[in-house]
Amino acid sequence: MPMFGTSCTPWFGITTRSRASSRASVIRTTGSGYGYSAINWYSSGSQDRCWVAWHQVMSRPVESFPVHRGVLRGVQHRFRTPDTVRVSSLVMDLRLLRYFVAVAEERHFGRAAVRLHMTQPPLSRAIKRLEIDLGTVLLRRSATGVTLTVAGTALYDEARTLLEQAEQARARVTAAARGATMTVGTLADSAEQVGTRLAAAFRRRHPEVHVHIREADFTDPTTGLRAGRVDVALTRTPFDDTGISTHVLRSDPVGVVLRTDDPLARRDVLYLRDLADRRWFQLPEGTDPLWRAYWNGTTPTGELRDGPVVRTVHECLQGVLWNGTIGLTPLAHALPNGLTSVPLADMPPSRVVVAWKKANTDPLIRSFIHIAAAIYGGQSEGEEFTT
Repeated sequence: MPMFGTSCTPWFGITTRSRASSRASVIRTTGSGYGYSAINWYSSGSQDRCWVAWHQVMSRPVESFPVHRGVLRGVQHRFRTPDTVRVSSLVMDLRLLRYFVAVAEERHFGRAAVRLHMTQPPLSRAIKRLEIDLGTVLLRRSATGVTLTVAGTALYDEARTLLEQAEQARARVTAAARGATMTVGTLADSAEQVGTRLAAAFRRRHPEVHVHIREADFTDPTTGLRAGRVDVALTRTPFDDTGISTHVLRSDPVGVVLRTDDPLARRDVLYLRDLADRRWFQLPEGTDPLWRAYWNGTTPTGELRDGPVVRTVHECLQGVLWNGTIGLTPLAHALPNGLTSVPLADMPPSRVVVAWKKANTDPLIRSFIHIAAAIYGGQSEGEEFTT
C-alpha cells in the first residue's frame, strides 16, 4: 500500500527524506484492528518532504489533528539522529514478505518461484536480503528443500497477518472506488465443488457487483469469516460455529488417502481401527479444535494421532507419496497418480456449506445465500432466509 502523497513502494519501518519545515499534519486511517500512521510536512516554496511512517495497532478510529514543530523536535531527539539520515535499517516491503510466505508454505524455492511466477535466482536473493535486513537466518536450506528456523516461524505468522491486513485495506479502497463489492472466502476445493453454477447464477442476478475471492489454507475453516476478512464463506464443517450460521450445500463421504502400493489400498472399505498404527497428518496448534480433530480422525477431547503438521492440500499429498503418512479426503476428490482413497465406514461425511455471520443483515450477502441454497440446497429462494 503506497504511503499517502507519494508513489513509493510499501514499507514497514521508519525512513526520512529531507529536513522538516515549520508545518506538519498527522493523517491516520484505520482498518479492522490495524492501521497506518504518517507524518508529512512540507517546506514553504518547495516540495521537500519528510515521512515518518510506522505500522501500529489501533483499536478505534482517530481524528486527524495538527502536530506542531515542537513535537517533531521531540521525535527527532528521541531517535538522537539528524532528520536527514535514515533512522531505521529494518525496512521490509510487502513484496519481500510475500516471497517469504510463499517459500515458507511450499518448503521449496523452486515450487515457490513457480507459484510467484518468477525464476528461482531472484527469489533466493530476495530471501537472503530479508535475512540480512533482519540479522537472522529464517530458513535452513538443504538439497531437498527448506525448513523454518524459530525466527522464521515467528516471521511467518507475523507476515501472514500483515499481508492479510494489506489485502483487506486494498479491498476496502477498491470497494469504495467501484461501488458494490463482496468478498467470498473459500477453502481448498470448496469453491470448485460449488462455484461454477453459483458464480453464473450470482452474475445473472447481480452483474454490477465485483466479487473478490480469498482462498484460505487448512488452518482457518471459516476462511477469514470470523476475523471479518470475508463477507461469506464456502467451506466445510465441522468447526466452532459460535456467531456463525451455515447452510449445507452437499455432503461428501470421506476416505483415507493411501499410496497405490499400500496393502490397505486393496480393501473395499476401512475402519479407523485399521489405521491405528499409522502416522496421520496434523493441523497446526491453535487451529479450531473441532476441525483439527475431525481431519486427524479423532475427537476434540481425544488424543491427537502422531504425524507431521500440514497446512495445504499439496503438503498432504506429497507427505503420502514420499513418507506414507495418511490423512482423510472427500471421496469425490481426484487424486494424482500413485495415490488412491479407500472409504472409511466409521467417519461422518464432510459437509460443504455456505457460512455467514449471524449478525450480518446485508441484503447482498443474503441474496448470495438465497442463490446458493436454491441451487445446491434443494430450496427455493426466500424459503428459509429473510432479507
